[in-house]
Amino acid sequence: MDKIDKLAINTIRTLAMDAVQSAGTGHPGTAMGAADSVYTLWTRHLKHNPKNPAWLNRDRFVLSAGHASMLLYSMLFLTGYEHLTLDEIKRFRRYGGLTPGHPENYLTAGVEVTTGPLGQGFSNAVGMAIAEAHLSEYYNRPGYNIIDNYIYAFAGDGDLMEGVSQESASLAGHLKLEKLIIIYDDNRVTIEGDTGITFSEDRAKRFEAYHWHVQKVDGYDTEEISAAIEAAKADPRPSIIMSRSHIAYGSPNKQDSSSAHGAPLGEEEVRLTKEKLGWPLEPAFFVPDEVLTHTRTAVQKGEKAEKEWQTLFDDYKKEYPELASEMLDAFAGVLPAGWDKELPEFSPEEGPMPARVASGKVLNCLAKKIPGIFGGAADVGPSIKTILDNTGDFTADDRTGRNMRFGVREHAMGGILNGISLYGGMIPYGGTYFIFSDYMRPSMRMAALMGLPVIYVFSHDSVLIGTDGPTHQPVEHIASYRAVPNMTVLRPCDANEVTAAWRVALENKTGPTMLLLSRHAIPILGETQKDCYENVSKGAYVISAADQNPDLLLMGTGSEVHLLLDAQQILRKENIHAQVISFPSMEIFEQQSQKYQDKIISKDVLPRLAVEAGSSMGWWKYVGSAGDVFSVDRFGIPGSTEDVIEFFNFTGEGVAERAKCLLGK
Repeated sequence: MDKIDKLAINTIRTLAMDAVQSAGTGHPGTAMGAADSVYTLWTRHLKHNPKNPAWLNRDRFVLSAGHASMLLYSMLFLTGYEHLTLDEIKRFRRYGGLTPGHPENYLTAGVEVTTGPLGQGFSNAVGMAIAEAHLSEYYNRPGYNIIDNYIYAFAGDGDLMEGVSQESASLAGHLKLEKLIIIYDDNRVTIEGDTGITFSEDRAKRFEAYHWHVQKVDGYDTEEISAAIEAAKADPRPSIIMSRSHIAYGSPNKQDSSSAHGAPLGEEEVRLTKEKLGWPLEPAFFVPDEVLTHTRTAVQKGEKAEKEWQTLFDDYKKEYPELASEMLDAFAGVLPAGWDKELPEFSPEEGPMPARVASGKVLNCLAKKIPGIFGGAADVGPSIKTILDNTGDFTADDRTGRNMRFGVREHAMGGILNGISLYGGMIPYGGTYFIFSDYMRPSMRMAALMGLPVIYVFSHDSVLIGTDGPTHQPVEHIASYRAVPNMTVLRPCDANEVTAAWRVALENKTGPTMLLLSRHAIPILGETQKDCYENVSKGAYVISAADQNPDLLLMGTGSEVHLLLDAQQILRKENIHAQVISFPSMEIFEQQSQKYQDKIISKDVLPRLAVEAGSSMGWWKYVGSAGDVFSVDRFGIPGSTEDVIEFFNFTGEGVAERAKCLLGK
């Protein structure tokens, strides 16, 4: 190891120690122990431009072990990302700074992924590698490797323990994602102690069984680490480099100790460590000038690499102008002209129709117009109608396919969709039965946190699915996802609302959208044949007005809306005038003006009944103290859809009876 390399690596270690000590909280151990491997990657292999963190053809670096955030912040600072100054390092974990305890991609330029929940970054990296493989095959032409980059991820023991990484690794090996390289920091320590207490399998053999290229290196031999990265790039499989390291490396008393994982070393131990490393005790956050001179050559290297790429792309634009324009629009999130024209319109004569079937028709129409639509399901595509016709499957042998076969791996699917979205240039969607969204909830929360425009297609949306029984009948799920900030939930009431919901989902660029679709056939309503998109895009609307001043408001979503319309007719015969509101999205409705909200839910009409075949939670805000919610606040029952409907009385007559009780009649 050259003297300057050793000096730079110890700079990373001491910055981590000082930042955590100054903050009084944090994770110094992994940053200290893994400094050599991350430094080697960033200075010898990573293709990036500190002056343009968003350069399209950059390599991606994912810090899956997000608690080791000082590793990433140190590299951003040392290699010349202008916003990440030494002062920001000194503000580690403080409010208003750019160096939070776990990296946040929407806050700090150069951070590719928000990480913290272990295993998520691993699955995101798999998604990025899928995106790179598909887009390079789609856009590149002979002599023009416009999209050509590697996906590197840094993972720890905890990442490899999490199930999401195991699901993702299995799929990555099956797909032979050769541009994916994981550096595994094999320090064998977690919060509770040595990993031997819980984690004893042979990790190398596990990844060999996944069909990965596996290498073991000394985590403090930079030449060996660099050679392993080169070998990984040359291998036609995804690669994992098992870097044997020591947590809190250099600390006389806390190296290899779990106490160094998530707490400051302490002033005395910081002093002893700096003495052992031959480092000045003062000032804190000391960075030698020669280290900055050395590491900031990354700026010139990055600018040169981007300039060469831009020259190549300019020539590409001349030879393939339409393709180049399409690619730039795709990465900018611009939809093709006319994408929303001539979408399916449905008439009552075509029904009844399950919402999942309508969704499949709409999705396939959209996919013909929008090349970037890419996705699939967790092994239930034929059932929930997420398969794209005539586009082929994305496989190890064919990267052009747009159907992604995730297998029975819901959590991996969620994390991979996030990675595809983060990479850019594509519109990822993924689906399963709504009940199994439980298995992907952490990834969905991360999508909402990062503001990723991922689309979820969930069928079998309520207890009314019937025969699969209560294990498969979602109850609390709708309410729980409505509670996730920045998650848009859409539960369309018929096929036309499904078309509108897909339009809304594709126009939502600031967060994920969830489409909740019925398994059973529901009527296609005449009321949705006019202005459906305009109505759905407001979240709630009057689908059927009362004949005169309403006596009560009936509101609901999905397959229950036609019951409200039936109840309206029944009540009219008894001289009770109800106004029916279709309420496909609470989140979108809340974004409308107060004037519009008051127009839909009139303050002058206090009797209000909400109807939904799920939890009542969330509806009380709209029905008020004088209202009622006809819902399911218990687990479902085994039986057919008809049995479930009869048991819970989800019929027009049942709604009408509940409404009359509310009115005291």
